[in-house]
Amino acid sequence: MKKWMKATAFVVFVLATGVFSVAHSQNDEVWLKEIQEQAVQGNVDSQVKLGSMYFFGKNLPQNYTEAAKWYRKAAEQGNAITQFMLGRMYHEGLGVLQDYNEAANWFLKSAEQGFLQAQFRLGVIYYDGEGVPQDYSQAAKWYREAAEQGDAGSQLQLGAMYAEGKGVPQDYIQAHIWSNLSAAQGNETARNFRDIISKNMTPAQIVEAQRMAGEWLLKKNGTN
Repeated sequence: MKKWMKATAFVVFVLATGVFSVAHSQNDEVWLKEIQEQAVQGNVDSQVKLGSMYFFGKNLPQNYTEAAKWYRKAAEQGNAITQFMLGRMYHEGLGVLQDYNEAANWFLKSAEQGFLQAQFRLGVIYYDGEGVPQDYSQAAKWYREAAEQGDAGSQLQLGAMYAEGKGVPQDYIQAHIWSNLSAAQGNETARNFRDIISKNMTPAQIVEAQRMAGEWLLKKNGTN
């Protein structure tokens, strides 16, 4: 639950910003100057890239304060990725004073735009009560949003909440469905959890849960 440094977050982020593109390798100085000028002029993409270069220490010395500065400029223009990253920086105290309330605010802005990693983090902070009042219903809501997008971690957490009846009605079939979907993506913890749940279910319930999980996969794959 506390795995904030999720690999998927970094993969999506790096791909989305294009910071590590080799297309500029032979003209780094010219390209960097253009990015800086465009960022100052308010170009969101350039602000995202400049913030990322400072955050990751790519092309520029790593500087979390500068990263937060440029992420904020893009976030205030509605960029979901930088809203998420700014929330993370507030949560961890990177380049800004640690502030769970501010972290929650930025995660919410990003999550409301459908950014999966922000939705997962909102689930975590509502579950733990960090920066927001502890609210299992809200935790389940945001885990579900990310789970419906196919996030394995959120699927497992939602399944666990159904198993325990936290924020949702206790329901072993739903717990089995979501943990099974997570397990199908290679999540070993989810596979073990699903097997434990199965011991509390009748054969008919397990068959029903498997059927519903299969239908969910078909529907999701059919829309991709």
